[in-house]
Amino acid sequence: MNRIPRRPEADAAASPPRRPSAPLAPGSWLGMLGGGQLGRMFCMAAQSLGYRVCVLDPGADSPAGSIAERHLRADYLDVAALAELAESCAAVTTEFENVPARALQQLSERTIVAPSAGSVAIAQDRIAEKDFVRAAGLPTAPYRALRSLDDAREAPDALFPGIVKLARLGYDGKGQAGVANAEEACSAFAELGSVPCVLERRLALDSELSVLLARGFDGESLAWDVAGNVHRDGILARTTFPARVDPSLARRAVDAARCIADALDYVGVLCVEFFVLADATLLVNEIAPRPHNSGHATIDACVTSQFEQQARALAALPLGDTRLLAPAVMLNLLGDIWFDEATKAMREPDWSSVLRHPCAKLHLYGKREARRGRKMGHVTVLGASAAEAGAVADAIEQSLGIGAFAR
Repeated sequence: MNRIPRRPEADAAASPPRRPSAPLAPGSWLGMLGGGQLGRMFCMAAQSLGYRVCVLDPGADSPAGSIAERHLRADYLDVAALAELAESCAAVTTEFENVPARALQQLSERTIVAPSAGSVAIAQDRIAEKDFVRAAGLPTAPYRALRSLDDAREAPDALFPGIVKLARLGYDGKGQAGVANAEEACSAFAELGSVPCVLERRLALDSELSVLLARGFDGESLAWDVAGNVHRDGILARTTFPARVDPSLARRAVDAARCIADALDYVGVLCVEFFVLADATLLVNEIAPRPHNSGHATIDACVTSQFEQQARALAALPLGDTRLLAPAVMLNLLGDIWFDEATKAMREPDWSSVLRHPCAKLHLYGKREARRGRKMGHVTVLGASAAEAGAVADAIEQSLGIGAFAR
């Protein structure tokens, strides 16, 4: 396999991005790096607008690759595959932030890429991400970069209790450890491989929010209503849309997300996750340079879904209306519910218990193997109010055995 040689990620922002001179016509090819469920839902949205999609992903049976018009099965850094993707596609995007930024940079030398390699490089490194957010004038939880044992050993007491997180590749609660003092921080740093990490102060949170917005090549941006999120074991379990928060707090969150998008000169769909403290202090947690799990309700609850908006932005089309048509609650469906705890055997969940609720919308991702913690699908429940949708979501959680309710 001929791979792109490694070079500093800072080089990812070296070249100015290509921009389309006119909107891409239906029938054009759009490229997608990544073959997961986010790529699958992008394919569906892009195809409904008349575009053809080529997916580059190493998996033989990827959710996106199985429905795209073309699937290039290759490593993300395969030079020949990247050249083929750039040659055949008028524009290329990504479905997850851990695709190598230098692959996006390689593509950008021959075709339109959005979001840019520079934006993705910042989002895929927690140290760079937090430094960027602070430089943009926005607050985060107190943190310290850990690049050596000395950094952990010398961490100030004000950062404890804290969480040590891998700077790169950690997600859904993976690659992190709670620590009570500098000695535990040293142990966690070593156990995580003595690679760059972030030590972040553990805070008492009132809630967690996310803002999804789309920004076009012309700098125009539109945001959806703020989403309220509940996590279990580090994985998003439930999103209430719109979040039950004070309107002034929601406006501050949207303004902060728009500030980040403008500072990045971002193009595409961007998610910014926030921590909210008891005194309504708003802290930026993470940036996701792509559609996000917390935005899945937009498929059924909004005029324009996050995936249609991703296709519109990539093709330089006008952005769609983000208006909410009905309040909604989204439930993640993890592979755990395929396991019968009584018999320890695999079995298909009872989907009729979901669909007997007429305002419940079931989305399964076409993954053949259920594994614990693996995202297999989601359910969106619509209602006349968030409370009504929440009550039905409670009943669905119980019927599927998802676990203790959390709101």
